Amino acid sequence: MAVSSTQAVNVIGLMEYIDETITVLGESGVFHPDEVNNFYPDVQDFTHLQSKNSYAEPLTNLKAALNQAKRSYPVCDVSDFNPTFDELESFSKTATAEIDALISGREASAARLEETKKNLSVAQHFSGLDEEIEKLLDMKYMTARFGSLPNDSMKKLEAYKNNEYVAFAVCTEDKARSWGVYFAPNDKLSEIDKIFEGLYFERVELVGEDETPAQQIERYQNEIPQLEQELKEAQARLDGYLDENGERITRYLSKLEELYLYSGIRNKALQHNNSFIIVGWIPTENKKQLQKRLKKIRSVELDFSDAKNELDKNPPSKLKNVFFARPFEFYTQMYGVPKYNEIDPTFFVALTYVIIFGIMFADLGQGFCLSVAGLLMWRLRKMAIGKILFPCGISSMVFGTIFGSVFGFEHLLDPMFRLFGFKEKPIEVMASENTNIIIMGAIGLGVFLLIVAMFLNVYTSVRQKNYGRALFSTSGIAGIVFYSSLVFGLVAEIFLGMHVMTLPYILGLVVFPFLLVFFAEPLGDLVNGEKDWQPESWGGYIVENLFESIEVLLGYVTNTMSFLRVGAFVLVHAGMMLVVFVLAETVGGIGYWAIVVIGNALVMVLEALLVAIQVLRLEYYEMFSRFYTGEGRPFEPVKMNLE
Repeated sequence: MAVSSTQAVNVIGLMEYIDETITVLGESGVFHPDEVNNFYPDVQDFTHLQSKNSYAEPLTNLKAALNQAKRSYPVCDVSDFNPTFDELESFSKTATAEIDALISGREASAARLEETKKNLSVAQHFSGLDEEIEKLLDMKYMTARFGSLPNDSMKKLEAYKNNEYVAFAVCTEDKARSWGVYFAPNDKLSEIDKIFEGLYFERVELVGEDETPAQQIERYQNEIPQLEQELKEAQARLDGYLDENGERITRYLSKLEELYLYSGIRNKALQHNNSFIIVGWIPTENKKQLQKRLKKIRSVELDFSDAKNELDKNPPSKLKNVFFARPFEFYTQMYGVPKYNEIDPTFFVALTYVIIFGIMFADLGQGFCLSVAGLLMWRLRKMAIGKILFPCGISSMVFGTIFGSVFGFEHLLDPMFRLFGFKEKPIEVMASENTNIIIMGAIGLGVFLLIVAMFLNVYTSVRQKNYGRALFSTSGIAGIVFYSSLVFGLVAEIFLGMHVMTLPYILGLVVFPFLLVFFAEPLGDLVNGEKDWQPESWGGYIVENLFESIEVLLGYVTNTMSFLRVGAFVLVHAGMMLVVFVLAETVGGIGYWAIVVIGNALVMVLEALLVAIQVLRLEYYEMFSRFYTGEGRPFEPVKMNLE
């Protein structure tokens, strides 16, 4: 549970060697650039090398053209390829223009084909018309309107039989609409149009030609294969160009990607006279290798400093965890990255999350399905949550075996337990005599985890040399003594019949630690060596803290009671599966197994979602709040992701 050791690095050299220096830093894949003024407050005499990334435009234009062409190229190693900026820009402009021209040709062919198909579709609706369309459209005293009416509206035309101009000549019809034409004198056109609008007439535009619709249809049908061939040829020309120039495009695109990325280092560099300065962070394990490469560059001088000596500069944090805990960095980073001198809670999260999830979702069969689902989510879709669900499913299988539950069958594992001398499974979740044991066990687990979280706070506080918080905070030594003594005393008195809550016990292990927590702020400042450790008014401080003390006490209680949900979900799972089997037995026959399968699926999906959320809530609100701030920043080195 630690953050990787990091080194602060300052790189100074002559301007003529800056490109070579940036290339080495970028190719290392381990350099996290930082602002120079974060290291040196007085930079008035320094100037920025550039305010924008000059590689952005040629890279964006080339990628946009390739996206339109629906082609993607892998980023490859181009460390041996060093064209000038002018060469890169020229290639981008030329390639973009040529690709755009080929795409325009393809799109023009596609547009002509689409237009012809559309015209064919319209003409087919009027195939019964024997007149040339242009003659109908060019009538001097009459106007023709082509379109369609809903079949229901055709019946309504009877209401206008006394109006000789309200007539619709049907050419074709389908199940929903009738297609045809109506004619109106020019002086009555507006009136007739309004009548047909009221009948939901939908107008279409016919292309005027010296042809009948039947002749148009024949012509369009002959044109479509030709246009389809044109489109294929246009696509072939585009594909041929991309295939022929694929290697060059890959190299130039990769170089632009690389230089665009490395410009992130240049943007943070500052210049003073004829010298540059670049600052940043690298993992300690990479120090010698990077130092060896940079020292080969003339004029370059390096200065390294351990990040633990540069805490005022807020070093970035690189998480370092074993393979089991690594997937749970997803949860840690969702809450916030640890500070450099703060404990990394990922292993703690991994261990507690998996155990609590398994207890709350205890079923051997459903746990197996969950682990398989998690494995497939990761393998097939690369979903981070899949790597988390897999161990959670394994944990559910373990606790499902302990509770004797397999897809809701509560006694399927009884023969296995008989091998160990039991008549049946030892823990019957739904038995009334076990309910209190499950609930109290959940609270006991919560008490243990809260105390562990408090000790983690003490450890972190000591690392950060905040001895006041380590000793007197609600999660410090005083808080641990107060909370554990109070819990132990109440359990001993109520459940064990032991009289431990004597006056010396209460005064020494409950009242005194609480008073230390009450005066934590001035005592902490005093221990930390602050000169102004006393509050402005002791009376005001006491009155204000009286109200805060109520919140502190409620915090201990609510944090502890929140773990009741662990026991509650154990009972809920068994209860939900009991309902499934009651329904299945009511249906009987073939329906019995259908209900069992569907019920298991519903319970598994619903409960897995709820349990995942509830366990994460316990991690964030009950445990993290005791020892973790997550106010750091991630270690993000400049690095090319080669495919």
